Amino acid sequence: MLGPDPDVTRASDISHDVVALIPQLRGYARALTGGWDDADDLVQDTLAKAIAHAEKFTRDTNLRAWLFTIMRNTFLNEIKLRRRERPGREACVSLSSRAVSAPTQEWSVRGGELMRAIDRVPEPYREMLMLVVVMGESYEDSARICNCAIGTVKSRVSRARTLVMEELHESAI
Repeated sequence: MLGPDPDVTRASDISHDVVALIPQLRGYARALTGGWDDADDLVQDTLAKAIAHAEKFTRDTNLRAWLFTIMRNTFLNEIKLRRRERPGREACVSLSSRAVSAPTQEWSVRGGELMRAIDRVPEPYREMLMLVVVMGESYEDSARICNCAIGTVKSRVSRARTLVMEELHESAI
């Protein structure tokens, strides 16, 4: 009689490790979505998919890269869906202006400038910048997550850094 497959993972086996990665998942989700509310929804969707498909995770592989891949694919699928179901601009309640109080601390102002500069970087470069620089993923893991060559990752990170630095330099003048 055969016992359970030792490479098959159950949700309960990885739950502690997944919980420890939630802050990093939220950061990457924020980079993808541009807002905390959407980021939290994306993290929740990612965790639900990871739990539902925990048996597909292979032990002794990179759990963080696996979760980031799930998140990226979920995000890209959501973009495709939204493009097909886009409401009229005038009818969209979410486009209404919201009252915002300006930050008073210098670090908040500079942090806001940095995030705006990052938000203006074209999406492929921004995604790589967030994965490698902000989230600390290796070039190899980032290439695996985004399904591209390591050279592409390095090139996009370099270009993104340059664009952010140019943007910050222009806003300081």
